[in-house]
Amino acid sequence: MRSLCVALLVFLVVPLSGVRPVQAQSTWETSRKFSVGGEGRWDYISVDEQSHRLFVTRSTHTLVLDADSGQALADIPGQKLAHGVAIVPKLNRGFITDGAGSGAIVVFDLKTYSVLGRLAAVPDTDGIIYDSGSNLVLASAGDSSALLAFKPDIDPVNGKIGAPIDLEGKPEFLAADGHGKAYVNLEDKDVVAVVDLNAHKVLAKWPIAPGGHPVGLSIDAKTHRLFVGCRNPQKLVVMNAENGEVEASIPIGAGVDATAFSEGQAFASCRDGSLIVAGDKDGKFSLIQTVQTPEGARTLAVDAMTHRIYLPTAEFEPTTSGRPKAKPGTFMIVLVERH
Repeated sequence: MRSLCVALLVFLVVPLSGVRPVQAQSTWETSRKFSVGGEGRWDYISVDEQSHRLFVTRSTHTLVLDADSGQALADIPGQKLAHGVAIVPKLNRGFITDGAGSGAIVVFDLKTYSVLGRLAAVPDTDGIIYDSGSNLVLASAGDSSALLAFKPDIDPVNGKIGAPIDLEGKPEFLAADGHGKAYVNLEDKDVVAVVDLNAHKVLAKWPIAPGGHPVGLSIDAKTHRLFVGCRNPQKLVVMNAENGEVEASIPIGAGVDATAFSEGQAFASCRDGSLIVAGDKDGKFSLIQTVQTPEGARTLAVDAMTHRIYLPTAEFEPTTSGRPKAKPGTFMIVLVERH
């Protein structure tokens, strides 16, 4: 009888030993870093999930890194003040915003990394995305109060970007629903501008209160939600992408610069070293987790295939006021992974 009880106990316990609680399965934690080094400031980071590559702007050049090892694959030169990268794999093209001077968008080959051309843009050309639904590359330009839109098969040498869409405010980042609408944060107006890409005009401007000074923006096209990263007040605002209704606002850290959405969760990366993770609980978004990250990790890219989040930053010199200065050669990519 005792042997039977022991056998039953083993039978009951052993299968459970490999089962992890649901909460543990959804936990994010900082796992490792890629020590990249090199010179230049950084801004946005983009990930190509299919080829496992990272594209990181560094002021005068753009790094291409292996997303698994951090190894440098290429360094694309020729920018004056690079901000972001959009990729269009089906055309084997990438696009880099260069906001210095009169502004430009650098077109490069995704396989050889050679520069194909440089499109004239507008001053302070900044955030950039590719909207596969409308087959348009979209770029925001803060000082020019403009949204640029053009087909990715544009002639990289002689092609001309069409007239910009006037946003009547200073745009930061942007998102698109894949059905002809773009959404753009207007930081100085505390609104999200809704743009009809076919009509080439602004349809509406939605207030983002109780947040303010919106910068980061991402979208869940399936549930029609926008995720707006706000600096003052510091909030992650969840907004209905159909009518502008604010569905939730979640307190976040200081210095947010980017948000992302993936697999039912929203993320906001903040300069103060906090990564906010939010999720839908009973039909309403709320805080799930705050992940500690290194100081300065204010932008991010999420790879849904590998369950990794990539955040660029560096080590900083001590300071008592103003923005801290990065120590030379300390640039890194921090990985946050889901367990």
